[in-house]
Amino acid sequence: MDARTFLGMEQIEDDRHWRLEVDTRLVTPGQFLFGGCGLGAALVALEEASGRPTIWATAQYLSYAPTGSTLDIVVDLAVTGGRVTQARATGFEGDREVLTVNAALGRNELEIGGVWVEMPEVPPPLECRPRLLPDHVRNTVFEHVETRVARGRTFDEIDGTPGEPETALWARVPGHLEPSAATLAIFGDYVSGGVANPLGTRVMGRSLDNTIRMVQLEETEWVLCDIRIHAVVNGYAQGTAFMWSESGTLLGTASQSLAIKIWE
Repeated sequence: MDARTFLGMEQIEDDRHWRLEVDTRLVTPGQFLFGGCGLGAALVALEEASGRPTIWATAQYLSYAPTGSTLDIVVDLAVTGGRVTQARATGFEGDREVLTVNAALGRNELEIGGVWVEMPEVPPPLECRPRLLPDHVRNTVFEHVETRVARGRTFDEIDGTPGEPETALWARVPGHLEPSAATLAIFGDYVSGGVANPLGTRVMGRSLDNTIRMVQLEETEWVLCDIRIHAVVNGYAQGTAFMWSESGTLLGTASQSLAIKIWE
C-alpha cells in the first residue's frame, strides 16, 4: 500500500486537482485532519503534477478540516527549471483555505557528498514495546500507523517528572515497504508527541507548520523517528525528527513549531 492509497486520494479531472475524504484514518484526537496527512497528500499531488521527487516542502496550517469533510487540493507549478520545480499546493474545505504547501522538487546527480549525523543506538523494532494508545486517541490516524517506543516514555508513564528532550519511535504503515516523501511527512508529524517527555506533563500540540527535507529513499518496513525537542517557551514548542531506515540510512528530516497547552 502506497501513501496515495493510504490517504485515499482521488485525482479530479487532471493532475493539478485532487480530493480526499477526511475520515477517522486521517484525523487527530481533536477530530480534524492530522497535519502530516495534509502535507503528505499535498506531496502526492505535487510529485504527480511535476513528475519530480520532493527535495523540500513546508506546510502552513491555516484552519481545520474536520472529520467527515472533503479536502480539495489544487497544485500550481510556479516555476519549472532544468533540474528544480518550485511549486505550491493549496488545500480547501469548500471555499475555506485549510493549508498551503510550498515545495521544491527535482533531482541533481552529484558524485560527492555524505551524511554527517548518526543514527542513535536503539533496539530493533520488534524488541521495542508497542506504544499503547489511551482511549482518547481511538478512531484516529494513530490506530493505523503502528509505533513502538525505542527511547522515552509511553503515555501512561508521563507522571509529572521532567525527562530527556530526545525520544525515538519506530513507525510503519503495515504492508508499506517503500517509503515516500508523503509517508515520511506523516511520520514526521510525530514530533509533536515528543513534547511531553521533557516537560513530564501530558500536553496537546497544534501544529503551526510542518517542514520536511528529503535525503534519500530506500526500502524499509520500519522508520525510526529520532525526535529532538529544542525548546518550549511562551506556550510554543520547536522540534526536529531525523528519520532513519532499519539499515541506518538517513531518509530525511522533519521539523515543526507547535502551539502547546496542558491536556486536562
